[in-house]
Amino acid sequence: MMQKIERHIVLVAPEVHWNTGNIGRTCLGAGAFLHLIRPLGFSLESRQVRRAGLDYWPRVKLSVWDHFEAFERALAPQAGEVALFAKKGAQSFRAMPHLPRAFLIFGSETAGLPEPLLSRYADATYHIPISDEIRCLNLSTSVGIALYESLRITSPVHAWS
Repeated sequence: MMQKIERHIVLVAPEVHWNTGNIGRTCLGAGAFLHLIRPLGFSLESRQVRRAGLDYWPRVKLSVWDHFEAFERALAPQAGEVALFAKKGAQSFRAMPHLPRAFLIFGSETAGLPEPLLSRYADATYHIPISDEIRCLNLSTSVGIALYESLRITSPVHAWS
């Protein structure tokens, strides 16, 4: 029997509408849920968000939360199910846990994740290695890398592959 895989992408205070639109499209393609934690740097009603998500945006499994604690109370992630992504994360993204349910958490494009959140989950911080030639990867690129890596290491065969 195939194990149910559940992925949640959490964006804390995203600022750039086209990144969020692209991430929504990626989530839909991978069967993942998208959670946005306010404040948002754009309106979800903006044409640019819908354009980045193309005609897929209405089908994205989207939840918007007023703050991280509300999200946490509602979904109650268990120990080991949380992976925070930061430039200075302690572990490589390849070391993510191999669990059926996972919450991949990303910060805003300019500020990253808030320090209190990084401290609370200090043992669950990850980074995607990059060369010294660039400052960072684009947020939507990072989400895509982490999401598909988490699916690969959990279940090599998917119903949609």
